[in-house]
Amino acid sequence: MPRVPIVLPQLGESIAEATIREIDIAIGQEVRADQEIFQVETDKAMMGVTTPATGVVLDIVAHVDEKCAVGATLAYLDVTDEEMVRAGLARPGDPDAADATSPNEIADESVASEDGGAAQEGLHFAIDEKEMINPVRPEVRPTIEGLPVPASATGASYLSPRMKARMEELGLNAADLAGVPGSGAGGRVTIEDFEKFILEIEACKMTEASPMRIAVADSMRRSWSRPLATVGVPVALDRIIGHRREQPIKPGIALYTIRALALAIAENTAVAGRLIGERIVHPLAIDIGFAVEVDDGVLVPVIRDVERHTLSELTEKYDTLVQQARKRRLPPEARGAGIATVTNFGTFGIVWATPIPLPEQNLVLGLGAGRKVPRWCDQSQTFLPQTEAQLTLSFDHRILDGGAAGRLLQRIGDLLQEPETL
Repeated sequence: MPRVPIVLPQLGESIAEATIREIDIAIGQEVRADQEIFQVETDKAMMGVTTPATGVVLDIVAHVDEKCAVGATLAYLDVTDEEMVRAGLARPGDPDAADATSPNEIADESVASEDGGAAQEGLHFAIDEKEMINPVRPEVRPTIEGLPVPASATGASYLSPRMKARMEELGLNAADLAGVPGSGAGGRVTIEDFEKFILEIEACKMTEASPMRIAVADSMRRSWSRPLATVGVPVALDRIIGHRREQPIKPGIALYTIRALALAIAENTAVAGRLIGERIVHPLAIDIGFAVEVDDGVLVPVIRDVERHTLSELTEKYDTLVQQARKRRLPPEARGAGIATVTNFGTFGIVWATPIPLPEQNLVLGLGAGRKVPRWCDQSQTFLPQTEAQLTLSFDHRILDGGAAGRLLQRIGDLLQEPETL
């Protein structure tokens, strides 16, 4: 019967690798088509790898906690010819169906030629062993993060070819050298500085950065390449709190903010546009993400077409996405980029912050912790208690100036004072 490989599929548009977390099969076990047999962790979520056909597990190549590149073989199945045809892995009457193997096994099936080279069976030409593709499965190494930053360090402004080659060998990038003090001309980091730095960190305690941590670090590094700014205003929460009490299913405070942001953007989509060349590209849809803290990182589920759905229609979807994100089980439609993100850092007791927009976004709206503050009442000529939170808007200064960002933030604040319209 044919030997069919189970490979790590492309689990997302920008995903190049995944870490094996669970193996739910054993050698000799019968499995059905589309059965989840591996649990893998990407930089976005926990996901399952399924079988391409019904069969018996012949071999398991992958190991728990091993990083595998997309396309790498994880296991092999013993599959009947009929099942190969049914699963679309072979055509009826295909004589090669019984010999289905992964590309990595081709080199093992070669035979020696008369002139000392290697000739594959069924081919009429010889192949030099030196020219054969290395059958070792591809592996992606994460970048080392969390390096110490000396006060005198200015970072590596110039990288020599020798330095670049050494960094590539170790899996490092330019951002990792921000903590290296240079002794060369103009503070340039020399290869000797670099090697000394490597020796110093090897003496320190290290823990492996998770795929999630690496993804967040890379995202923030790319975001910070733009001119970012933040503005903020106080917003009263009393009307929102009162409206929330009256609802049968209580919307989260952040959901009110998500809805207000979407309505404000819908009035002028240029504020959420992206500068490409000399044009501002407006978004086609108002899809808003919201930050959810998970183990060693943050996930950003996305709600699609927020401006088209009322607050009550969004409440159950929002609550479901929060739970799915905490379990790292987001559905495909909730992944990917939105046009803006809302982050409720007030849940950690933080009053004011400057969150950073994702690389593909221009806006991130932050909500601080609510606090009781005195508010002057003209009618009673006295101070009255009011629950107030700080609302911040971080933005790409190439798209918005302070005035435009301030008006957008004020509009969001005004919408929040009319929660019944959300």
